[in-house]
Amino acid sequence: MTVDRSKETLTATSGPGGSAVARAFAGVLSRFHTLGLDSREFSALRRRHLVGHADHEATSAAGGCDPLRAEEHGELVELLLAHRADQSRETLWLAFTIATACLGDNHLWQDMGLCHRQELSELLRRHFTTLYERNVHNMKWKKFFYKELCRQAQVALCKAPSCRVCSDYAACFGPE
Repeated sequence: MTVDRSKETLTATSGPGGSAVARAFAGVLSRFHTLGLDSREFSALRRRHLVGHADHEATSAAGGCDPLRAEEHGELVELLLAHRADQSRETLWLAFTIATACLGDNHLWQDMGLCHRQELSELLRRHFTTLYERNVHNMKWKKFFYKELCRQAQVALCKAPSCRVCSDYAACFGPE
């Protein structure tokens, strides 16, 4: 879904500062201008959580990404939806929001417009419980998601037989 953002400001509708969920939606849209939701779902999300968002979106099942990134976006959405804690629309929207933010260059919580990593962890615990529980070593979330995708595809991600002896350990588990 591509959105013309030239004359509008997105704000979360949930009180001062908004809820973490609403801030995540607004944060990702302000950075990426897309979530990859169909127009019906996006309109419902906008009515529930966003103020000042134009009603003229162009839909894109691929999330507005180039074809290589669109496949990646779809795999991330599938991973998240496979671990969703409920069948709510909000959890569906979060799966697309998180997958879109994973395509960014910063820490995932930053690309989502959240205040800190713990806020993202709480969203994942509440909406994608089994995936949250799999991250037993508190790996950074974006790296963890890609590690999970590689595990599903039976592709080794670490350069070493164990993450603990990998030369990139600090990049995956170190402070943000």
